[in-house]
Amino acid sequence: MFGLTALELARIQFGFTISFHIIFPAITIGLASYLAVLEGCWLRTGNPVYRQLYHFWSKIFAVNFGMGVVSGLVMAYQFGTHWSFFSDFAGSVTGPLLAYEVLTAFFLEAGFLGVMLFGWNRVGPGLHFFSTVMVALGTLISATWILASNSWMQTPQGIEIIDGRVVPVDWFAVIFNPSFPYRLLHMSVAAFLATALMVAASAAWHLRRHNDSPAIRKMLSMSLWMIVVVAPLQAVIGDFHGLNTLAHQPAKLAAIEGHWENRPGESVPLVAFALPHMQREENRYAIEIPHLASLILTHSLDGQIPALKEFAPRDRPNVPVVFWSFRVMAGLGTLMIALGAWSLWLRWRGRLLQSPAFLRFAMWMGPSGLIAILAGWYTTEIGRQPWTVYGLMRTEDAVSSHGASELGVMLLVFVAVYVLVFGTGIRYLLRLIRKGPEAAHGVEGGPGHDRQPMRPLSAATERFD
Repeated sequence: MFGLTALELARIQFGFTISFHIIFPAITIGLASYLAVLEGCWLRTGNPVYRQLYHFWSKIFAVNFGMGVVSGLVMAYQFGTHWSFFSDFAGSVTGPLLAYEVLTAFFLEAGFLGVMLFGWNRVGPGLHFFSTVMVALGTLISATWILASNSWMQTPQGIEIIDGRVVPVDWFAVIFNPSFPYRLLHMSVAAFLATALMVAASAAWHLRRHNDSPAIRKMLSMSLWMIVVVAPLQAVIGDFHGLNTLAHQPAKLAAIEGHWENRPGESVPLVAFALPHMQREENRYAIEIPHLASLILTHSLDGQIPALKEFAPRDRPNVPVVFWSFRVMAGLGTLMIALGAWSLWLRWRGRLLQSPAFLRFAMWMGPSGLIAILAGWYTTEIGRQPWTVYGLMRTEDAVSSHGASELGVMLLVFVAVYVLVFGTGIRYLLRLIRKGPEAAHGVEGGPGHDRQPMRPLSAATERFD
């Protein structure tokens, strides 16, 4: 169907579902920690603005959490339906790691989420704050197990292959594989940064419409301080992550750099712009900065890195996609650093809230963190191709035995359902954000309050007509 093979359709469907799913856990991780900070500040200072912001963002957290759970369940089922040979080959590693996530993160969140969302007037302030912290910790633990599983697929170790199946022999090595620390830090910081950008954009939107309340001011100030600290830190983590990729996945790194060939004695330029052509094995219309890739990746002006022509064509990832997805991520990261630097200059001038151009820029940067997360995820996942488990199992050997017509119809159904369900959910989230924290002032909510049932989405009381 569509002129695509069953393998290509299975990859597109998994990429489509994970693109929806990854957005919601990223916001959940960032918002959970933000809520813990807000409640901690309220307990320490007694300033009602922090409590007001907590009630406002807890509604958005609840809706986002619900959509994340639903999208995650759908994605998990695809391991059995679309990638059964992968599950048969590596399920002894990925299965337990996902089970550990349920036994630790999900149970922790399930135990304290109800208290966090509905217990404000039902438990003491100390217990409620503890519940919020536990939910935030649960989101980070969940990310840890998921990234341990994904990182093992990128840099597998601690296993033996017996009778065509992976057998774990060292769980410490499986979990703490070479790329795991870098991926965990990179993704966690990306979640904090994406959330800070979303909060800053919300505040900027309200300020541009003259909703200049203390809560809006506090929201903007806190989020911008987070961006100032975290955006440069993310660039440093990304640099270390790139060096790790060079050591363990050189073909991916060569695709990121668009580097086709090493010539004796020549350094590697940084390709700022190009149209990589896989059949011709060259970059068209390239704009290069001499020596810079050598300096970044080898810390010398004449160092060389593995080139794409050193790998067989069937072992190379899709170079144009990897090349450009990385540049989208890096370009947006540069704009985030610029946003933070601009905010510092405006603070110094005492004009942080009075610059229409800055507020407009902050508003338009709102979705940039999530776009950068998606671009980074495409870089790392498409860059791993043609391997499902790097160096051990090719993607073409992992896909289930389905026909292209079956997968094509299923893909169309998935697209229609996801656009309807999650499109409605995202629209509702935007409606909540547009109402602003003033609408949440004094609202406690909870099971039995206004006949609300006991479920996370009940924390958002606004009707969606």
